[in-house]
Amino acid sequence: MKKKLNKIAKDTNLFLKKFILKQKSSELLNPMKYGLLPGGKKIRSKLIADVGKIFNINYNKLIQIGAAVECIHAYSLIHDDLPCMDNDSIRRGKPATHKKFGEATAVLAGNSLLTLAFEIITNKKNFLSIKQKIEILNLLANFSGHTGIAGGQELDLKFENKKKRLNQIIEMQKNKTGKLFNFCLQSVAIIAGRSKKEKISFGNLGEDIGLLFQLADDFLDLKGSEKKTGKPTKKDKKKGKSTLVNLLGYEKSFIYAVNLKRKILLNLKKHGKNAKELKDTVEFILKRNF
Repeated sequence: MKKKLNKIAKDTNLFLKKFILKQKSSELLNPMKYGLLPGGKKIRSKLIADVGKIFNINYNKLIQIGAAVECIHAYSLIHDDLPCMDNDSIRRGKPATHKKFGEATAVLAGNSLLTLAFEIITNKKNFLSIKQKIEILNLLANFSGHTGIAGGQELDLKFENKKKRLNQIIEMQKNKTGKLFNFCLQSVAIIAGRSKKEKISFGNLGEDIGLLFQLADDFLDLKGSEKKTGKPTKKDKKKGKSTLVNLLGYEKSFIYAVNLKRKILLNLKKHGKNAKELKDTVEFILKRNF
């Protein structure tokens, strides 16, 4: 699995480096590259490639979608680390972007990566039709803003040191993390020309995978080490974060995660052998020990 992840990470970073090289030079390019290119397992890009195998879509055609997703993900991490947000000083084993370049520059670099994602998708040289571009752009816009990542982060901050119900925490985490996973799966279904029902179904599956990923991340925060995760651990409890681990305890939340994984794999059964890579990735998410 790690070998496959490394290949996708390498291919995605290569695309991004080439794309950024064509950009007009600015003071923000270095902090943008700093927050975007090094580190990260590119699990979202891997999911895009996995769904591409279900629909028999050429791998090279999907790299640019993965690149756009990684820009959105990097933007969200840069902003999450800011003192006004989660106030984290380490990311991917090195100083967070605001520690390296200053807070104002980090905000602007994050904003620029957000817009770069849309530039990648609208690029006239990619393989998408105009109709596909519009649908994918609309989806990405909805999931990046107040109805997705940004809204989820707002709830995450508002929920700190407050007693929240299970369904409230799940909804918050599905926005903060799950919506981008929704995009990963649903965007490929759009490219494959699937029905509206199928696209929504794959998107919902993506949200479940995103929730599983978030649970695994919470487990790593509780039991992992900073050396392996590349960021501070055991910070969720200190900050009073509303997580399933803090609500239910480790054992019950792990059982919840196992049952969620089982539900996801059962959903993929109908796709037969074509879903093998996606199944392997889902298994890896819960077992990961970065």
